[in-house]
Amino acid sequence: MEKKFQVFISSTYKDLLDERSEVMQALLELDCIPVGMELFPAADDDQWTLIKRLIDDCDYYILIVGGRYGSINLSEGISYTQMEYEYAIKQNVPTITFIHKYPDKIESGKTDQDANAKLKLDAFKKLAEQKLCKYWETPSELGGIVSRSLVKLIKDKPRPGWVKSTYVPDEDTNVTMLELRKQIDNLKTELENYKGGSLTDDDELAQGDDPFYIPFNSRLWDMKGAREESTQIATTWNDLFSILSPLMVHEIEENEIRETIKAYILKTKYPDRKNDYFSGVDLDINEDVFQTIKIQLRALGLIEQSTKKRSIKDTSTYWTLTKKGDNLMVHLRAIRRDKI
Repeated sequence: MEKKFQVFISSTYKDLLDERSEVMQALLELDCIPVGMELFPAADDDQWTLIKRLIDDCDYYILIVGGRYGSINLSEGISYTQMEYEYAIKQNVPTITFIHKYPDKIESGKTDQDANAKLKLDAFKKLAEQKLCKYWETPSELGGIVSRSLVKLIKDKPRPGWVKSTYVPDEDTNVTMLELRKQIDNLKTELENYKGGSLTDDDELAQGDDPFYIPFNSRLWDMKGAREESTQIATTWNDLFSILSPLMVHEIEENEIRETIKAYILKTKYPDRKNDYFSGVDLDINEDVFQTIKIQLRALGLIEQSTKKRSIKDTSTYWTLTKKGDNLMVHLRAIRRDKI
């Protein structure tokens, strides 16, 4: 089955017109589908929402870096090009960066003259060089490097790609396959229950108002400067579930659970983080701790993995409430009348 891969091209624009043209030509010769903002008319969606949707739909991401950092998103403090790159990395889209080999040879009209922009560009280059990175000097040379590099990237990191609709099963076939998959999953569950039943008794598991401590690392900026600390907050399983459960009434992507826990920690540990004393707080929870929380809620029968049908390109894991979890959420969150 012949596949075509969609490739997002990210760069500053006016200073790299020739380079982008060479890269697009190279992609077309590889039967790939190039995606760049110059190919799309204005839409009702705001620009950043559109860019994220395009990156989500792409199989690979190419970053071209010349002599300019690019226009800056004031709310984020970084350029749109860097925002695109970091978003692609976060979404696990395979990326490859092409940086100009001799920045001092770039003509002055195509380079940043502002000292702050130069510093940001240097920092961005160092960030990009931590991943797969190649170097180029001329537009024509860049086109050849992109061709060779992308062929190897496709081989090393296969992606779903796009196929003609004639090769895609029709809706009836998909429905039948989905029903068969559900039957297989149900039979597997019944088989496991028959072999040994549940591995644990709910009474043996920490739950309800039992305490749970969430360790985390944080970096704080305040009037004294930046500092790092490793600490923890004390909570209970009911309190934690009360925060997470409303988000899972339908379903929630796994990373959103992690971010919600981090927000809960911020609010609990640093309630004054937005006053004049604090200028910022950044924190991270250990992956093993996050997995423990998720597994515990699953072991208690409160959450389960969502089986909702979605795009084949969507490889994220989604979670939703069980009937037991929904009942507990209502019990914890419903407002009761004051007793007279």
